[in-house]
Amino acid sequence: MSSELTALMRHDTWELVPCSASIKPVGCKWVFRVKRHPDGSIDRFKARLVAKGYNQQPGLDYTNTFSPVVKPATIRSILTIVVMHGWNLRQIDVHNAFLHGDLSETVFMLQPPGFKDSSKPHHVCRLKKVIYGLKQAPRAWFIALTAAITQLNFLQSKADPSLFIYSTKAHKCYLLVYVDDLVITGNNPTFIDTVIQHFCHRFHLKDLGNLHLFLGVEVIQTHAGLFLTQHQYIHDLLSHTNMVGAKDVSTPLSTSQSFKLQDDTVPTDCSQFCSIIESLQYLFFTRPDICFAVNKLSQFMHKSSQNHWTATKRLLRYLKKTIFHGIQISKTGATALNTFSDANWAGNLDDRSFTSAYICILGDASISWKSNKQRAIARSSTEAEYRALANTASETQWLQILFTELGLSLPQPPMLQCDNLGATLLTFNPVKHTRMKHIQIDLYFMRDLVSQGRLQVRHVHTHDQLADLLTKPLSQQCTRYLCNKIGLLDGSPILRGRIKDTANPSNSGEPVTDTPTVNT
Repeated sequence: MSSELTALMRHDTWELVPCSASIKPVGCKWVFRVKRHPDGSIDRFKARLVAKGYNQQPGLDYTNTFSPVVKPATIRSILTIVVMHGWNLRQIDVHNAFLHGDLSETVFMLQPPGFKDSSKPHHVCRLKKVIYGLKQAPRAWFIALTAAITQLNFLQSKADPSLFIYSTKAHKCYLLVYVDDLVITGNNPTFIDTVIQHFCHRFHLKDLGNLHLFLGVEVIQTHAGLFLTQHQYIHDLLSHTNMVGAKDVSTPLSTSQSFKLQDDTVPTDCSQFCSIIESLQYLFFTRPDICFAVNKLSQFMHKSSQNHWTATKRLLRYLKKTIFHGIQISKTGATALNTFSDANWAGNLDDRSFTSAYICILGDASISWKSNKQRAIARSSTEAEYRALANTASETQWLQILFTELGLSLPQPPMLQCDNLGATLLTFNPVKHTRMKHIQIDLYFMRDLVSQGRLQVRHVHTHDQLADLLTKPLSQQCTRYLCNKIGLLDGSPILRGRIKDTANPSNSGEPVTDTPTVNT
């Protein structure tokens, strides 16, 4: 607490002013957190003074609050390019990052608990700098960081505002920003050192060396490239839900189980159910195999039943069995972009809407994926697949823009693969056009891309449709096959000896857990 207060004083964060009837200060509190290493061991104990921003009033003490963060697809794309070129990855942590942001609004705050000025006990703090907890704090920090980065002639990406690019004939350097966590890479280590030294003069930061843990994702360098895993997060989640000793299963969802909003089973605690689903969504960064299961279960967060909770427990049991699974980014000379699109027509029993999904693969590495329920009702499987193709094409076009900014040239237009022959033919041949008038925007969008040569569409056999994993429950054999095809591998051989064996705890047998014991 003393070191945190010292940092606040060093940055001249506030000044004490007399309190008046017109001043309505926001409160503040101390937040304590235990920082841990990737293996779960304690790194340090941290105290943070946080303003109670929920007391702020829009238009009075804050206006704009939005601050961008780097997209997961951008991170995976950068990591893939790094592996292809054999570059180094450096990580930087900025101490008290928000204190570097300038505050444009007038905000008053109560004095910190336990550290009131004895000579001015009734004074309040008039903030000069943003402080953690204020609604405008992330935005102010990002503006200050952007100004410092652009001074070094970095250009802000148009595809992802949290990506900054420096490109000349001799040097290439990429900088990823996620709040106060920075990742920098490039083809010249000396230039990277120069950039880090520049930031050291501007901000108080810590050079963490080679990238090993970013946003809770452990990045492990192997002879094949990089391995991304969230095994410690999964272990913590299983511990919080009292599922560490549960019997494991081989698939996320049962192929024989159907889900409906009204399924005549006993209702469960929605708050607990929502907490688990929200925690599972963070695993999307390295686990595309659970995207469909989590998306399907999230549709019942407002009214969950025992049937839904049983399926959630099954998903946790699957994570226990595959706790060490993660995304493998391998070294490869190929830079082709292949995208797989799929749809599960009328698969939602409540309203007969459909689920669409895509997965984008650069070389041999999966860099972007998504599974979501579509609001539109498709009148045929061809329409559902075509709408999914249009959504997938949008993501593919965004990736092409990103690659252009990064200086990565693709040897050929991206290949979009679909297992529906009718939808494939519609992209370049106006067959049955009178039956497709209601999706004309998607029709013209796709045909323009194909006719301009910016996108190739090809029919793929259902057996080779990788996006199948993200649209429906599959058998154990199909799940294992598709996981291997998209680069989701078992990292036990890599992680063995680095951490304790959390996948095989001493206790066994599935506990009786109608609801989770701890709110995650």
